[in-house]
Amino acid sequence: PEVIECYCCKWSHADFSSGVLLICKRSGVLMMNFDGLEAGMGDFPPAMHGTMDAGLEPPMDPRLDPGLLQSVEMDPEGMAVPVSDSVHLLEGMFSELHSAVAEVGVPVTAAHFDLHEEMLWMGNHRGHASSFFGPTMGRYSSFQVHSSDDIRHIQSLETGVLFLSKSNLKCQTRGGLVMFDYQMEEGADMHSLLLTDNNTVLLGGLQSYVAEVDLNTVQETQKFTVEVPGVAIMRQSNRFFFCGHTSGKVSLRDLRTFKMEQEFDAYSGSLSDFDVHGNLLATCGFSSRMNGLACDRFLMVYDLRMMRAITPLQVHVDPLFLRFIPTYTSRLAIISQTGQCQFCEPTGLANLADVFHVNTVGQLLMSFDVSSSKQALAFGDSGGCVHLWSDAPEVTFNSYSRETDFALPCLVDTLHHLDWSHDLLPLSLIPMPLTSAEPLLSDWPTSLAAPSPRRAPPVDPEILRTMKTVGFIGYAPNPRTKQRNQVPYKIKEVELEYDSYNQVPESPIGRDEEPHLYMVAKKYRKVTIKYSKLGLEDFDFKHYNKTLFAGLEPHIPNAYCNCMIQVLYFLEPIRCLVQNHLCQKEFCLACELGFLFHMLDLSRGDPCQASNFLRAFRTIPEASALGLILADSDEQTGKARLGRLVQSWNRFILTQLHQETQEQEGPQAYRGAGNSVFGSSAESVIGRLFGCEVENSSLCRCGKETVRSSLTLLFTMHYPERSSHDKTIKEYDFAEILKKSICLEQSTQAWCENCEKYQPTVQTRNIRCLPDVLVINCEVNSTKEAEFWKAQAEYAYNRAVKREEMEPPKPKEPNPTECSVKFIGEVDGPQSSSHATREELCNAEGLTFDSSVEDMRHVWIPLSLKMTISKTKGLEVQNWTENEELSSEEETEGAVIYDLVVTVSHILDARTGGNLVAHIKVGETYHQRKEGVTHQQWYLFNDFLIEPIDKAEAAQFDMIWKVPAILYYAKRNYHPKYDLRIKNPIEASVLLAEASLARRQKKSHATFIPLMVSEMPQAGDLVGLDAEFVTLNQEEAELRSDGTKSTIKPSQMSVARITCVRGQGPNEGVPFIDDYISTQEQVVDYLTQYSGIKPGDLDAKISSKHLTTLKSTYLKLRFLIDTGVRFVGHGLQKDFRVINLLVLKDQVIDTVYLFHMPRKRMISLRFLAWYFLDLKIQSETHDSIEDARTALQLYRKYLELSRGGRNDEVRKVLKGLYEKGRKLDWKVPDCEGADSQGSPKNTAVFPSVMGM
Repeated sequence: PEVIECYCCKWSHADFSSGVLLICKRSGVLMMNFDGLEAGMGDFPPAMHGTMDAGLEPPMDPRLDPGLLQSVEMDPEGMAVPVSDSVHLLEGMFSELHSAVAEVGVPVTAAHFDLHEEMLWMGNHRGHASSFFGPTMGRYSSFQVHSSDDIRHIQSLETGVLFLSKSNLKCQTRGGLVMFDYQMEEGADMHSLLLTDNNTVLLGGLQSYVAEVDLNTVQETQKFTVEVPGVAIMRQSNRFFFCGHTSGKVSLRDLRTFKMEQEFDAYSGSLSDFDVHGNLLATCGFSSRMNGLACDRFLMVYDLRMMRAITPLQVHVDPLFLRFIPTYTSRLAIISQTGQCQFCEPTGLANLADVFHVNTVGQLLMSFDVSSSKQALAFGDSGGCVHLWSDAPEVTFNSYSRETDFALPCLVDTLHHLDWSHDLLPLSLIPMPLTSAEPLLSDWPTSLAAPSPRRAPPVDPEILRTMKTVGFIGYAPNPRTKQRNQVPYKIKEVELEYDSYNQVPESPIGRDEEPHLYMVAKKYRKVTIKYSKLGLEDFDFKHYNKTLFAGLEPHIPNAYCNCMIQVLYFLEPIRCLVQNHLCQKEFCLACELGFLFHMLDLSRGDPCQASNFLRAFRTIPEASALGLILADSDEQTGKARLGRLVQSWNRFILTQLHQETQEQEGPQAYRGAGNSVFGSSAESVIGRLFGCEVENSSLCRCGKETVRSSLTLLFTMHYPERSSHDKTIKEYDFAEILKKSICLEQSTQAWCENCEKYQPTVQTRNIRCLPDVLVINCEVNSTKEAEFWKAQAEYAYNRAVKREEMEPPKPKEPNPTECSVKFIGEVDGPQSSSHATREELCNAEGLTFDSSVEDMRHVWIPLSLKMTISKTKGLEVQNWTENEELSSEEETEGAVIYDLVVTVSHILDARTGGNLVAHIKVGETYHQRKEGVTHQQWYLFNDFLIEPIDKAEAAQFDMIWKVPAILYYAKRNYHPKYDLRIKNPIEASVLLAEASLARRQKKSHATFIPLMVSEMPQAGDLVGLDAEFVTLNQEEAELRSDGTKSTIKPSQMSVARITCVRGQGPNEGVPFIDDYISTQEQVVDYLTQYSGIKPGDLDAKISSKHLTTLKSTYLKLRFLIDTGVRFVGHGLQKDFRVINLLVLKDQVIDTVYLFHMPRKRMISLRFLAWYFLDLKIQSETHDSIEDARTALQLYRKYLELSRGGRNDEVRKVLKGLYEKGRKLDWKVPDCEGADSQGSPKNTAVFPSVMGM
């Protein structure tokens, strides 16, 4: 026959004569057109392309005439286009690439191309799943999904793979580990699933409903009713859900409501498959003929724009499967059960030349799938074989597949005997428990061990070369040049540079100092909390704080002000003022400080957190305008200039407290029923304590003088200007600089009303009275001020050394009440016994230290000052001896002694970004309350690290890493001027009914009944409590090289709902508080599946809940705590922590600990309720009313078990509880019959709760 060259490599019969052989010019592949052959020959065409494996090539159909091929000579040299000897794929034409047998003789019921990795999945009739990697179909994994039922549908996810069988949906990792196993209702016959989004699937089958399942909670969320006989096939477009029914119909349903919008009656018999692409819906199926079903060779095609059928498409094979394969055009692939496959356009005519045959060796095709890249087809047959067909030699299943992880070879059997003397032996191979109480053998002291840190290896240059940066994160392929999780040790080489930073250790290991490695003393370094799987429960705060004072946790945003909160707390008048203050403003810093100080009073060494105070602080517009609210990135990276920031914060907080406490409301009770007189006058305690009336005078050169009076709460240090040619810094006394800073004189441009223009004016400031507490911002914000401080400290130290050398020693008995603590990191100076000489020296300088002169290094500020205001000389300031009192003559002249009580320092540390610490002289009243002793002592406050220090250390600033920021001097014996009594301003009226903030909330929607006056709680009463939370900031964690996760910063939670139920009386179990907490901050996760809180519940505009402010609900809980009630709940420790309440241990009954055995896991409330009470709670979401009632019932059950002191009985019950939990994997059985497997039945402990 004539040889005709194909001009476009397409099988189009319109271009060629019939009954001829064709050879493609580009590839030399033999082609044939069957239009001119006998009828029936086209039904069984041979394989048109060769396979990759010659042994699998099928023989020619015997019905074809061999004479057609006899006269064709395939001479490569005589042809215009040479024919390759090796069989290869023609691009654009599908040919068999590989075949693999999963399980011989077991039909392949489902095939699926992985959407995320280069893998092909298959499931067979016996419930077994296998996966093959890449176009070579290498075996990747194989595991049993179901013991008996066949796998009907496979769907890949980001984290695993879903397998659907008759009545079971199972999710397993790609390696075969079970992630969840969801059982359907009895009688379910599922056939298909549809992944609607990342977390939701629809399950359909031969029953009258379609179930929606949430993959996060593995719970059925909705059930949509459909007509019998159910849904066998489901597809989705951007407009509709498409449901194929076995009755031959296809229904279109709404994406949100699943309501049927349109229905097409495609076939009279049954539907076998359909697919959707763009505006076209194509179906194939069976028609009813002669009392039976016959495969219909007409494909029904529907236009979704007009919602009507268009011309049916006649095909040449018996269609069982069909898929759109849109490449250049919307091609359809139609596959028959016998292995024939035909491609055609849905709106054109089918061409016999587009038919090829899958070599199934007589087996029937049972499953079919197309890869997302449309380059590969997969066929599963009844003989257990999977056939992979492709249209390109280099085939990829997905356009962008991630890298597949392969299992590492097992090295356990190849490990050699552990040689103890081997240098490279990893000691971590020997498991050993870590204890926090006893020292370890490896806990060597610094004197016997020199740290030899190992630097991290440099990043591979190939990674840097290929890295693409998105934001601040770089992505690069792994070049695989290093072994996984292994870094070579360099034992023989000495690393000269120390490039790793050890913070204060979280365990007792390595507590010795390393002064030769680190400049900053360890107790001054920035402390961080190490979070474990248990959160904070196993963190040893006592290691950092052995006192009974409370530290503050630093992980909250803007916690840089923790040290200043401690400063205000240890000023007795402020502590009493804010605890007596209460107003109706939602965000009042004085109120929040009062709540926080109350917790600091109650704490016995445990740290507190200022979360509610800082939350209110972030809402103050002035704070934002002053730049006091830091972004998380600035706080973590150290970009914030903390020294300047804390001085601005100091000025802001004094001004804010002054304004809030001088308002006419005074500290009235929250409902306005109180008659307290604390601070009710217009003059606030802040003004009396810190306020200083100053006179500002402006003198123009024309002679016009303007005088204005004002109140200032603090003073800023001003240092003398130094000329550029003067390299030496002159010597000054601190009192001299302080006087010039208070009585400031400076020249500036100002408006003169007499000259009617801006003129150079001389501005002077004088004070009329002295404050009780003198607050000084040091303003050491540049190297020039730092050099000035350093030079003055050197002058003072050199004078002290010279005078000590000149004065003869005078023996004196040391004062037993004074202790000398040497500054960490300082070198011992020459020891001198001249105590009297030092005292005279110190008296002359105004500095008093009962210690060596070496302790006066880096000291410029005095511990005491004498200040006087006279009519003739004005303000006089001079250094004073700490233990010396004023004479009667000096007292008559109005002289006042100020003692240093606070220094706030900025710790400069390039490795952590720096931090702020406070040295505070804690007074006698605080020690009396906490320790029962009366004395004064200096302490270092570094967040939750608190340590007693020597008074010399509080005044030392070496300016290299410790820079002064704020100083507080207090008048000696100023406390008697203030009323230091605290009257709790929270009254019982806070528990009475209140209006909701929500506009749509109605009384009929109320979920609680407020307490009556006759029901007011008494000390010892039981109250069931539960709280729900939302997330404001996600946690920050890092992934270590061994795959474990380390939490750097926990997620920031905010309370969203608080419920309290009555614990006794006729209304036992009835809630009296069920408040939803309004929040102005952005919520990143409502945690609906755990909290029951939905978007909109906390919005006053659209919420239908009882919405209140956090402060309102906080006052109710504070009143209950102050009354002495006992709270019953599950996991109350976390609840109170997020609410920011400190409750004494004897007021908390936590069921998580009642039903807990030592060294065992904590048990969920849901499991306890099922086991002891036969209650099924938290089925879909958590409800705080239900949880609070359940906790009360569990407590009653515990009392019943332990009645009469039967501890053995309780232990026996707990042992049975843990055994049952292990058997059920701590999951509550869903079916009713599971109760008979050992769940103890229990009647209602109190009927009133069960009836609610």
